[in-house]
Amino acid sequence: MENLFQSRNAEMVNRILPNIDSDMDKRGITLREMCHVNKNGEGDSFVGVKADTNGMTIYFPIGYELPENDDDLRVDVHNLFGVLAIFMKEASQIETQNFSGPISVDFPMHAYIKVIRHYLNTGRYYIETEPEYVTATKGAPDWPRTFKNQMGLVQKNGSVIFTQMTVRRQSPNTNKKITQIHQYCVHEAFSKLGTIYVSFVPQEPAQHPGIAESISILTDKINHTNKDVERNLFKAMRQILTYIDTRNDNNRFFFGTDRFEYVWQNMIDAAFGISDKGKYFPKATWLLDKGPASRRKRTSLQPDSIMIYGGKYYVLDAKCYRYGWSENPDHLPGGPDINKQITYGEYIEQTRTIPNEQLFNAFILPYNCKENLFNLTGVIENIGEAVGDWRYDPSNPHMKNYERVQGIVVDTRYLMYNYIGTPDEQKKELAECIERVLSRPGITQAMLV
Repeated sequence: MENLFQSRNAEMVNRILPNIDSDMDKRGITLREMCHVNKNGEGDSFVGVKADTNGMTIYFPIGYELPENDDDLRVDVHNLFGVLAIFMKEASQIETQNFSGPISVDFPMHAYIKVIRHYLNTGRYYIETEPEYVTATKGAPDWPRTFKNQMGLVQKNGSVIFTQMTVRRQSPNTNKKITQIHQYCVHEAFSKLGTIYVSFVPQEPAQHPGIAESISILTDKINHTNKDVERNLFKAMRQILTYIDTRNDNNRFFFGTDRFEYVWQNMIDAAFGISDKGKYFPKATWLLDKGPASRRKRTSLQPDSIMIYGGKYYVLDAKCYRYGWSENPDHLPGGPDINKQITYGEYIEQTRTIPNEQLFNAFILPYNCKENLFNLTGVIENIGEAVGDWRYDPSNPHMKNYERVQGIVVDTRYLMYNYIGTPDEQKKELAECIERVLSRPGITQAMLV
C-alpha cells in the first residue's frame, strides 16, 4: 500500500513540475522539520496538523516511526490525515497552549487536499471552454444552425444534403473568472498544505473576483454542471472560500484531535473486530422504585473489539497508553480496566457457553517496532499479562485464559496502513501472540505478593 501511494505521489509531482512558473515561493523549512511524534504526556497528545503565525507543525501519534525517505514521509502525512478524517471524534473547540483561545475545527482539510491533488493530477488550472461555431465539411454538425445558415442541395428523391455544415467546436477561454478563482484557491491550498506534496507554492493571480462573488459563481457552476469531477472540484473550492470568509485569522488553523485514543480504538476494531459485537456486552438494569412502575434504566459494558479467529474468541481492549514507549508500569492499564476485561470474559463464557480453551483477553497498546526499550522487532508482540488478584484460588492455581489478560503492543505506523482489509495472516499473528504466553506455567501466589 505504501509503495502504491508513493508511486502515485511521485507521478503527480513529476507531471506538474515542468508546468510550474519559475518564480514560486520557496519554503524556508523542510517537511521533516515540521513533523513531531508525540509522547502522550501532558500537553503532548494532539495528533494532526496545527498552524499559526509561527508556522505549521504535523503531529504523529505515540509509537510512530517517521520514514527516512522524504517522499515516503509525504505519503505518511497524507495517510495520517486520511486516518483522522475517517475515525476522528472531536469536540467543536479545543484549548491548547499554542493558541490564545479556543479554535474551531471547521478547517476543510479534504477540500484543501482535493484542490491540491486535482492541480497535481491535471498539471494545469481549470479553463472553461466556450462553444464556437464554424463552417466545415466534417465534424459534429449543429443541425439547427446548419439548416439556417447553409445552402442545401435538393436531391431527386426530395432529400437534402449539405456539402458544408455548421460545426460546433470547443474554444478555451482563459479570461473567465472561474479560472481566476481556481488560481486563487490553488495558491491558498498550496500555501497551507502544499508541503505534503511538493516544496513550491503557485503564484496568486494578479486579479480575481472577491470572496462573495466567487462563492456565488461556484454555486451556479455546481448547480449547472453534469460532470462529477468538475462539480466536486467546485464544491471543494467553495468550501475553501467559505472557510476564508468566516475566519478572522486565516493563518491559524488546525485539523486533528487531542483524543487519539478513540482513533486507536476504532483502528483496532476495524482491523480485528467483528461488526455485531453488541451481543457480547454484559448488561445491567436499574429497577427504580420511584416514578412509573415500569421505569427501567439499562446500561452495558462495552469492550472495544471482539475478534473471532479459528473458532476462538478474543476480547480486545485498545488502550493508547505510553507503556510501549516508556516501559514504565505506571503507563499500563490499571485495576479497573483489568477487572472489567475479566468481567467481559466471564460474561461471554456464561452466556455464550464458550469453553476456556477458546476464550482469551488482551489489551492492545501502541509501540514502535524499530525503536523501543524491549528489544522487540515484530509489528505485533506480547509484553506480559495482567491478572485480578481476587480471582486467584490457591487450591486451583491454573487461572482461566480470560482471567490472564495479555498485554499486546502493535506498531503504530503498521496499524495506520493496515487497519482496512486486515488479512487472516495478521489475525493469526495476533491470536498466536495472545496464546503463546498462556502455555507457560500458571500464576502462583508468590507472583502476586
